[in-house]
Amino acid sequence: MNDGTMTGRSSCRLIVLLLAGWLLPSAPMAQVKDPAAVKALVARYKKESKGPYRDIRWYCPDGTDRPARDPCPVGPGRQRARYRDEVIALGRKEHVFLGQILATTPYEAFLDSAQAGSRMKQYLLEQYLRRIDDGWVNRRAQYYRGAVQDEDERAWGAGFLAFYLGDGQALADRFYQARELARGIPHREEHASTWRIRAISRELGDSLPTFLPLRVKIHGSPDAGDIGRVKAYRDQWSRRLPATQARKLDELMLEMEAWYRPWQPDDLVRIAGRLPAGSRAARLLEELAAGWSGLGKPDERCRRIAGDALRLRREALSGLSPNAALALLDASLVLEDLLLREASSWQAATLGDLRAQVRCYAEAAVAFGYLELWEWDQLRDRLDPPQRGDLEMAHWRELALDARRSLDWSTAMVRAQYRAVTQLFASFEPLANGFPDDRIRSGVLLPLGRAVTRLGDTVARLTGVGNQVMDLSGQSAIRGLNPGYALGELVVVGAGDPLPAFSPDRIYVLRQPPSDLKPVAGILTVTEGNLVSHVQLLARNLGIPNARLDDASLDALRRFRGKRVFLAVSPGGRVLMKLESAMTAEEKALFGSGATRRERKDIPTGRLELADARVLDLRQVDASSSGRVCGPKAANLGQLKRLFPGMVTEGLVIPFAVFRKHMDQRIPGRSVSYWEAMRTVFADAERRRKRGETEASVEKAVLAGLDSLRRHIRAMPLLPEFRRELEEGFSRVLGHPLGSLPVFVRSDTNMEDLKEFTGAGLNLTVFNVRDADKVLQGIRDVWASPYAERSYRWRQRYLTHPEQVYPSILILPSVDAGRSGVLVTADPEGGRRDAFTVSFNRGVGGAVDGQAAEVWRLDAEGETLLSPARESSYRALPTTGGTRSVQTGFAQRILSREDLKLLRDLARRLESELPRAMPGGTVGPWDAELGFLGDRPYLFQVRPYAENRSAFSAAYLRNLDAVTGQEGEAGSQTPADAP
Repeated sequence: MNDGTMTGRSSCRLIVLLLAGWLLPSAPMAQVKDPAAVKALVARYKKESKGPYRDIRWYCPDGTDRPARDPCPVGPGRQRARYRDEVIALGRKEHVFLGQILATTPYEAFLDSAQAGSRMKQYLLEQYLRRIDDGWVNRRAQYYRGAVQDEDERAWGAGFLAFYLGDGQALADRFYQARELARGIPHREEHASTWRIRAISRELGDSLPTFLPLRVKIHGSPDAGDIGRVKAYRDQWSRRLPATQARKLDELMLEMEAWYRPWQPDDLVRIAGRLPAGSRAARLLEELAAGWSGLGKPDERCRRIAGDALRLRREALSGLSPNAALALLDASLVLEDLLLREASSWQAATLGDLRAQVRCYAEAAVAFGYLELWEWDQLRDRLDPPQRGDLEMAHWRELALDARRSLDWSTAMVRAQYRAVTQLFASFEPLANGFPDDRIRSGVLLPLGRAVTRLGDTVARLTGVGNQVMDLSGQSAIRGLNPGYALGELVVVGAGDPLPAFSPDRIYVLRQPPSDLKPVAGILTVTEGNLVSHVQLLARNLGIPNARLDDASLDALRRFRGKRVFLAVSPGGRVLMKLESAMTAEEKALFGSGATRRERKDIPTGRLELADARVLDLRQVDASSSGRVCGPKAANLGQLKRLFPGMVTEGLVIPFAVFRKHMDQRIPGRSVSYWEAMRTVFADAERRRKRGETEASVEKAVLAGLDSLRRHIRAMPLLPEFRRELEEGFSRVLGHPLGSLPVFVRSDTNMEDLKEFTGAGLNLTVFNVRDADKVLQGIRDVWASPYAERSYRWRQRYLTHPEQVYPSILILPSVDAGRSGVLVTADPEGGRRDAFTVSFNRGVGGAVDGQAAEVWRLDAEGETLLSPARESSYRALPTTGGTRSVQTGFAQRILSREDLKLLRDLARRLESELPRAMPGGTVGPWDAELGFLGDRPYLFQVRPYAENRSAFSAAYLRNLDAVTGQEGEAGSQTPADAP
């Protein structure tokens, strides 16, 4: 079974289940159980002199601890504060650690590998909160004498980082994380200045009681802000101090300024001394320091730093010792500081200058870990100088788009690293929401973002096809995803804000689209997820305008909350947003009484075969069964099994007839059947409409009736003959008794995956269940799911006769997928018909669930990476049922070149063979979902890739793409916009 081969009926035991269209639940936002209680603790600790600490103790080598006045009798002990009992309980019960002191913390506990390094990241986050909020929980405890010993913290930090880097793969697999730890964990070696700072501050504290709090601060948690604190103290007390103590204060400030001075190139020589003598990394640092003065211009220095820093990162792959690896990280941090200093003086006056800046800063982003090396291999050539000085504006537009990608991928790296701990802390401390942005703006991504925005704005100005979103600046960061237009109230949801109740007459601005999004008029998100997730497919299918924007634009739109706005996204990705009062006559006419925005479709039910209520083998259905015996998912999968027999699993199909037979049963305790109860709900709705009730009132009554019906169906008794057939089918077709094989139970209605309506992800899939009772309950739950609010609302935007929805069910065995995703035989981003798009994540279900997936465009010229994956964990399927979360990194690509070649060939086969097999003249494009078991792909669904034709053909939207500016050639010397 481990060699990936398959024979006969036993093949189903080895089939990978992608969950194609089988929406797995998104991970809930991490937060504590009682945020208000933790928030109250934080507020209390800010006011107390000991903060989160109880008292001071000695921690001895034998594992014991002793009172502060009773040192360890044997061996050197470490003195630090002891946490309050409630702080310890918070860490144990909620995995939240406040006021962390490193010394005496076990390395493994701090590493926290079982929780994806949460404790390490919480430490870094808390340092940020202390910096911006006057010590945060340690507001007064930062002056608690003896609570923290700086020399112990640094000694521990050096030891922990050596421990962390002792894993030979740390720099290769987790370079960004390793570098962040080196940045945030104290570990720099002692030298004369630090000893002098401590000695002088101790002397002053002993002789000046008013200086004692500062002495405690400098000894316990020093930072560069101490210089200002000492200066303020001197200014306040200078007239009352003896001359000797005044000189000591001046001496202390000089020592501190020397210690906290900005990094200099000569510091690289000292770091090189920590690397193996004569090594390439040591020579690189020495040569850079020696040649620094010869680099006269900021652009020369920036390019030299970026290139050398990248070479230094590649040296991390050469198997360095832990101490040498730490030296390499320290050198990398110095180089980033030096680059930021030089970047502030590099002025770009032309398009060529902007391109050079983007190229340099993007290379530095790779060097400093914001991008992976393999990602740079895909992007580098797209940012390189052109072969000739002048290019068609189309090429400059593509360059601007790739420049934006370099920034988007880099910022996504930061957010992926800190997403979980930011959400955790934000549940009780809203200031935590600013942490990822602080990390983004503290390094090379700041000048990269400026250069990318200027390049995009300049190209937009030259072509005349830029965005027009209110009066926002930096609009090149906004990009349309799905074409359409809408008019509605603007709702802006920032970081930390609760998700609103979604309404079809409002336009929403969100950080991330929820996987269970209900109908909306329009949507703009900071993170697009991926172009072929269920939410994106629904939006594209129904002509809902959808765009991506950046954090700055989201914040800028806050001032328009509650206003009615017009939003339009063109087929070419241009975005327009204006207040309703600023709409033109043409735009108002789009919503006039004669405007027909969307035609609702009538799904015929005359072909339904409801007499034969037997459980079927997947081999017994094909494309002609769709809408007749079962839904299109099962029918198309049966067809695929004929066309691609080695790429489709065995399965069971529960047809429409079984559902209808169960619905004809009487509801226990009532005089009507389930079917009659359902029809009553919709008949009552029609009576309400005829009485003139508002549509909102009608919908409220319908949803209440459907909610009651759904509860009844979920408790429905299953017919004995159906259960017998199901058990026999498990043994005969799937090769295992019911209850011994984990399976997926997925909905497949007659009102989804149609030629012009996708219905992607609207109904329930019960995933990876093994227990017989859970499988049977899953069947009931799937039958009930089309009557859920979200499913009903989305369907009602497109389809008529809601009482005619018939769910069939597809049951397939589940085995872990190493990687899974979606293949679309079209190009959703660029609109090209000669290109294919693939979107994959590790594990199961991520791509269709809207996660940040690895997306490629495949065309005759090769493959183009549109985005790398940025999910730090993936779902795996244990044989016992349910799911488990597995941590992952980004150092390796998900799809190899061989995978992409295989997917390209598969796309061509789908385009060639499916039109002949599918009834109704459907010619594509196609949306296929699949997974890999080892290197072998398995198909799990193919549906028509449904786009909203009116959105693509609307004259108003097409006109938005019309070029009004320069569309000839532009040279590198073309002036850029003023900064």
